[in-house]
Amino acid sequence: MTVARGRLASLAAALLAGLLGLAACSSQDAPPTPAPAAVGSAQPPVPAPAGSSSAPADPTAQLTLSAVGDVIMGNAPSGLPPNNGHGFFDPVAASLHSDLQMANLEQPLTNDTGVGKCGAGSAGKSCFQFRSPPSYAGILKEAGFALVNLANNHAYDFGPAGHQQTRNALDAAGVKYTGPPGMITVVTVKGIRVAVLGFAPYPWANDLVNIPKAQDLVRQARSQADLVVIQVHMGGEGADHTHVKPGTELFFGENRGDPIAFSHAVIDAGADIVIGHSPHVLRAMEFYKGKLIAYSLGNFAGYQALGTGGVVGISEILRVTLRGDGTYVSGTVVPAQMVAPGVPRLDPRKQAISLLSGLTRADFPQTGARIGADGAVTPAS
Repeated sequence: MTVARGRLASLAAALLAGLLGLAACSSQDAPPTPAPAAVGSAQPPVPAPAGSSSAPADPTAQLTLSAVGDVIMGNAPSGLPPNNGHGFFDPVAASLHSDLQMANLEQPLTNDTGVGKCGAGSAGKSCFQFRSPPSYAGILKEAGFALVNLANNHAYDFGPAGHQQTRNALDAAGVKYTGPPGMITVVTVKGIRVAVLGFAPYPWANDLVNIPKAQDLVRQARSQADLVVIQVHMGGEGADHTHVKPGTELFFGENRGDPIAFSHAVIDAGADIVIGHSPHVLRAMEFYKGKLIAYSLGNFAGYQALGTGGVVGISEILRVTLRGDGTYVSGTVVPAQMVAPGVPRLDPRKQAISLLSGLTRADFPQTGARIGADGAVTPAS
């Protein structure tokens, strides 16, 4: 395999917008389809691995999932949190815990492989790469994360070896993952089989841009599970990319997908919820055929890695309850914020609610979710 390289010539505009830019990666040969994650020791609230039974779940059974956007727990070797990361998520833990707790892991968990996507002259200037030690998989487990998405532009920051170390560390910690090509990750939660798929516009992920192929994978997942959850890295980045618009989004010449077309298509194929990230800002929420689409959950943690000012520091914990047949029951936005030096905290000012409400009204006046003052997420009446 060739080494992933940063493709962005300059991120000055994004930096001025308040975001520490994230370098995109060039194409490389796709890695082989990974094997399913190993099952670690059972600890609540981590769900059980999927059983072999093909019987559908009780359609009246319910589960609650929680999801957050980009998570970077440190910037090794010099930018790591105190206490080896232990307690990193404690201030938000009560709001995170659910039957199925998920995050977008926006960094490898690896030792220095000697291979990075950023050249010596561009690292930290026009190209950004992040890693935390493999032991930080245990920090995710400790915080209750049951599953993380690896389909994003930083998964190969330290090449194939770094990606493999990440997978090994997650396996050892008992944290499931999704995103590599062809991977359908299935867990059983309260008797409900849940398939989680990850998509991004990179060769090490299920292809966001090839919508018919994405639909095929969703149909495969649908045949194996009662619910299908989509984690997707889509859209441009930065404070000037808060709005969702029809059509393909380009970011410094890179195709970041057509968020609306992709989201609608995977729901047509059988997905029950779409959870987006990549822009580093919150984006609107929409209901399509009764299914919730959260176009971007923004940043959640970016220790010594991401800017915290303005809209890039406004975050959320999305909590959604679904029935075993995929019916939407309820949802809640828990307002959060990323504060310097990039740690997650609950937001007493509840900025996410007003921001999301305004973006949703502007971008989806007919189909947008209604977001109450208490954070309740309901379909348009």
